[in-house]
Amino acid sequence: MPSESPRLLFVPVSGPFGMGEYARSAAIAHAVRARWPRAAIRFLLSREAPYAADPRFDATLLPASPTRCTAQVNAAIAAFAPDVVIFDNAGRTAQLRAARSAGAAVVFVSARRRQRRRAGRLRWLRLIDEHWIAYPRVLDAPPGLLETLKRRWLRRPEPRHLDVILPPADPARRARGLADLALGAPPVLVVPGGGTGHPGAEDAPRRFAEVAVDLAGGGVATVLVGPSVSSNDADPAALRRRRAMPQADLIELMRSARLVVANGGSTMVQAIGCAAPCLAVPIARDQRARIDRAVASGIAATAPLDPRAIAQAARCLLADDAARTALARRAAASGFADGRAIALEALERLLARRHSSGRS
Repeated sequence: MPSESPRLLFVPVSGPFGMGEYARSAAIAHAVRARWPRAAIRFLLSREAPYAADPRFDATLLPASPTRCTAQVNAAIAAFAPDVVIFDNAGRTAQLRAARSAGAAVVFVSARRRQRRRAGRLRWLRLIDEHWIAYPRVLDAPPGLLETLKRRWLRRPEPRHLDVILPPADPARRARGLADLALGAPPVLVVPGGGTGHPGAEDAPRRFAEVAVDLAGGGVATVLVGPSVSSNDADPAALRRRRAMPQADLIELMRSARLVVANGGSTMVQAIGCAAPCLAVPIARDQRARIDRAVASGIAATAPLDPRAIAQAARCLLADDAARTALARRAAASGFADGRAIALEALERLLARRHSSGRS
């Protein structure tokens, strides 16, 4: 049996904007703690990240995102002596080598095509024990022939799709959250994302904020979560702004929302996993194909990144109960698996392999 006190080091991309990678890593870390209560868990985080002071996990704070701090990351790996290092959209070749030199198994999590291509390079394939893809298989492009051939040649395992990472439903938390919003009706939830700029969509948070103001101005109970640009005008009475929200609270809000307006990243996948009707808007190049697959599967609707077009599409869905119900029903039937369970199964295999090879 593997050790009951494994040592896991999480290295997610981190910085002043966005928290998708950290939220995913933290959810897996919570599952690890539940499975192995004596596990030693540590994060490597940019000191600029708003969650850097999260008291739930020990953390080594870096001057910038881990990918830019190779010397510090390598030193932290050597000092912590982990059994497994999980790089989430982060990492340099030298960092992966440092993890292997320390005797650790290496997991790489990719959420974008560019990171997936990095994981498919020969030198990374030799260093990575597990490649996890942050999206369900139905929303992901199939692997290319060259990637498949290289993996078979090196006898590396197939990537695992984490599907969706969600906390268990918590009706009491949901009720508290709705009471705190004091909107009197299930809201439309508008989530632009963490604020990281993408080519051609640098001002996406502003555009999403315009949508929220437009809908609320028409009397629609609306919640805007994330960075937004306020105007000099007073917000409509039906609008609530929340710059940040604990992940569990956000998920419960999705579970009660009339409609979720999100980008095509992890928030869209979470909305679908919550069986919420979702209007997905691409703000990054890789999101367009993912959204198209969701629309083709009937589990999301879409609109271009234009405030008037988004607001009009949202109003059409709000006026069509049958269409929203159909989206929610198909989302509920999508069969997305629990990403935490998938990650735990993979970690158990890695730790068992370390134990059998005498490295525990």
